[in-house]
This record gives sequence, C-alpha cells and structure tokens, in this order.
Amino acid sequence: MEEKKTTTKAKDKTVLYVSAAIALVFVLLSMLFTEATNEVFNQLFALITTGFGWLYLLAVGLFIVFAIGLVISPFGKIKLGKDDDKPEFSNFQWFSMLFGGGMGIGLVFWSVSEPIMHYLSPPMGEGATPAAMELAMRVSFFHWGLHPWVIFAIGGLGLAYFQFRKDLPFLISSAFYPLIGEKIHGPIGKTIDILAVFATIFGVATSLGLGSTQIATGLEYMWGIESSPMTISIIIAVITVIFTLATVSGLHKAMQLAADIKIWLSIAFMVFIFVFGGSVFILNNFTNTLGTYFQNIVGQTFWMGNVEWLNGWTIFYWAWWIAWAPFVGQFVARVSKGRSIREFILAVALLPSGFSLIWIAIYGGAAFNLNTISGGAIEAAVGTDYTTALYALLQQLPLYGITSILAIFLIVVCFVGAANSATYVLAMLTSGGDMDPDKKLRGGWGIAQGLITIMLILVGGTSALKALQTASIVAAFPYMLVMLVMCFSIFKALKADYAETQLLMNKTGLNDMGSSQAPVTDVQE
Repeated sequence: MEEKKTTTKAKDKTVLYVSAAIALVFVLLSMLFTEATNEVFNQLFALITTGFGWLYLLAVGLFIVFAIGLVISPFGKIKLGKDDDKPEFSNFQWFSMLFGGGMGIGLVFWSVSEPIMHYLSPPMGEGATPAAMELAMRVSFFHWGLHPWVIFAIGGLGLAYFQFRKDLPFLISSAFYPLIGEKIHGPIGKTIDILAVFATIFGVATSLGLGSTQIATGLEYMWGIESSPMTISIIIAVITVIFTLATVSGLHKAMQLAADIKIWLSIAFMVFIFVFGGSVFILNNFTNTLGTYFQNIVGQTFWMGNVEWLNGWTIFYWAWWIAWAPFVGQFVARVSKGRSIREFILAVALLPSGFSLIWIAIYGGAAFNLNTISGGAIEAAVGTDYTTALYALLQQLPLYGITSILAIFLIVVCFVGAANSATYVLAMLTSGGDMDPDKKLRGGWGIAQGLITIMLILVGGTSALKALQTASIVAAFPYMLVMLVMCFSIFKALKADYAETQLLMNKTGLNDMGSSQAPVTDVQE
C-alpha cells in the first residue's frame, strides 16, 4: 500500500505566537488587575470543580480502563516504531530513566505534609485516630500511585506511536490523524497543540511555585528569613536565570550531572529516613497501606462522598497530572522507541509509581512514627504551616544541620531540572515538533515560565496554593477533553494497524507481529 505523505510548514509559527500571546496577556492582566484576575480564577475554580468535578474522576477512571485494555489486547504487541526497530536503551537504562522521571518537586513537597494533613482532617471519619492514619496513607498512595502514571503513559503513547511508527511530527495533534487526517496541520491541529502548551505552562508553574515556596519556608524555618510572596518571587527569579542560562548555553553535561545528583540524593534521603525514622514501623505501615490501597482502588477512583475535600485534593491532583501529561509524556515517549505498547504501558505505569509509593511510605511512615515519639511535634508544625513539614521531620532525626541544607539543595535541583525540561518541551511544541528546538526559543519559554509562576504567587498572595491549584484545574480542563478524544483516536489507529498486520501475516504465512516489516500506511481508515 502506498505510504501516506504528510508535510508541515516549517515556517508556520502560529502555535508559538498564539501561545506566547496567551502567556503575555496573563502576565499583564495579573500585573495590572491583580484582584480582578484573582476573582476570575476563583470563579472558574468554583465553576469547574462544582459542575465538572465528576468528569475529572470519570475521565481518569476511563484512562485506567483504556490502558488495561491495551495491555491485555493483541494491540499490546504493536511496536512504538517500525516492526524491526530495536530499543535505543537497554532495559536497565530505560528503567533508570523512568525511575528518574518519577522523582520531582511535588513528591518532595507533599510526601510528609499530605499524610499528616489527611490524618488531621480526613475525608471521612474522625481525625487524629489510628483509623485516620491508615486512611491518610491510603489516600496519599492513591494520589501518587498508578493513576498519575497511567495518565502520563497515555500522553506518551499518543506521541511515541504516531511519531516513531507513522512518522508524523512529535506533536500532540499528530495523535488525531486517524480522526481528522491532514487537518492536524490546520487550525484544529494547532488548537490542540496550543491547549497542550497552555496546560503545560500552568501545570509546571504549579510545581515551580510549590518548590519555591518550600525553599522559602525552609529558609525561614532554619534561619528566620521571612517567607513572603516577594521572597518566593525572588527565589523563582534567581532559579529562572540559572536554568535559562543552562538551557541557552547548552550545558548538557551540567544538567545531566544535576539529574544524577537528584536521583542519588533522593535515594540517600530515603535510606537515611528509613534507617533512623523507624524501619520496622515504616515496613509494617507500608505493607498494610499497600493492601488497603489495592483493596479500595476501584471504589476510591469513583468516590464522590466529600465533594469539598475532593475539590481541594483529588480533583486538583488529577488536573495537575493531566496538565503534566504533554510534559512527562514527551519524556517517556522519547526514551521508549522500539518498545511494544504492552512494555511501554506496564513500565511507565508501574516503575515510577512503585518508586513514588516507596517514597511516600518511607517519608509518611517516618512522619507518623516520629510524630508519636515527639509528642505531636510534626503535626503541630504542619498545622502551623504545612510547607515546613519536611524540615519538621528532619529536625527529629540526626544531622539536622546537614540534612536540612541538603533538603533545600534537593528541592533546588528538582526545580532546575523540571524547569529546564519544561522549557525544552514548550519549545518543541511551539516549533512544529522539532526535537532539537532553537536555543533562543527555549530561553524565551524559560523566562516566560518564571514570570508566569511569579504572577501566580503574587496574585495568590498568602493563598498562593489556591491560585496554583486553580490555574492547574482551569488549564487542564480543556486538555482533559483532548485526552479523552485522543484515546479513541489511538484505538482507531491501532485497530487499523493490527488489521493490516494480520492481513500481511496471512499472506506471508507468518504468525508473529515482530517477524515481518509491515509497511507504513495511512492510519486514517
């Protein structure tokens, strides 16, 4: 069958200009009409969470079902690449990169504070009880376990399949070729890519805002430097300069070194806290929580029993993960060429989520153990300011003078790494899918990310978290709809791909999908 030719206009910068205009308008409105912007965000937050909170839960549940369906179906054998393509990385290298992808600012920020906050104010039942502690750990597992990484796997699948197997641009819009054909290069496709950029901007800004807030409160907790919106903004500005310079200077070795330091320092912290935070208590707690997590995972996925609590936690998380889907999806896609769909989904869903669950189990378990031993010191710190939770935990352990500084360093490294990667992805999405985008474009998006995060902090004031949550939920809502349609488009493409491969196998007498090179064909039926 004749190969379908697709072309893009190399000079077309519509996505870049429109996305940049949206970012600029947001910054200007936030600067000139701070109170009005805050009010608009609050109204949008109320509208989406109250009217469509159920849709976030249902959509993520459908993503889980879709991923499981692909794994157990014959489609799972299809490669992310041509049938004779081999993986670019060994299993160990691939697993290591996926593990690294599971470590980020959010995990550092929430691993202690979230379990304690659920313990004090659980979604159901009485707080500060043994039952509340068990529920708190289970809910934390739920928020950081399989669900986010299934979302990322689907986002990555849409990129990897259509780029590596069908030779389409490395853009979100390419995943819609089975539905709209060459229109992916027109206004519809560009709108999809703009929504992906929009979601990425605010999803990453949320992480950067949380990370800078934790750095600022750490400085106040240890040395009395006031943690104010201005202090946080200065921290964001300084780190923005660092990662932007690294991006435009091409300091790849320095960024790789920072990534390596992040991983090894994270592991060192996990081992240290496990050993000195009560290893037996942590293991007992982990075992029990893992059982209750899997026992309740279906009911928890669709639970709507406390809408107000869901708006502030689960719906915020699902929106946050959806906003990160283009960003993380791009990373997992780029390192997975040559893998089968089954391998890809299982590895992306299970390996990073497994790392996250172990991290939460160690930090959360140690927090509960040390909280009891200290007579409630950690819950008191969280009750006063939950952003200090990590420092309150480390204060109960040996070598606090060293570990507290290392904790800030870890947050900074996570901050720089995430921001650097985000600018790369934004530049790629706004340059027609160029996998090596222009350095000036990367630098421009780096500055934009810093400005947008600062604006969110200034707009939110003392309630910065609410501004960040609202931005993520609002930005992720249209992209959630995009992802739902993307699932149908992927299914349609895989169905056509599998049927053609089966036809070829029948003609040649082969019985294994990987034993013959199937032609690259039009994925549109």
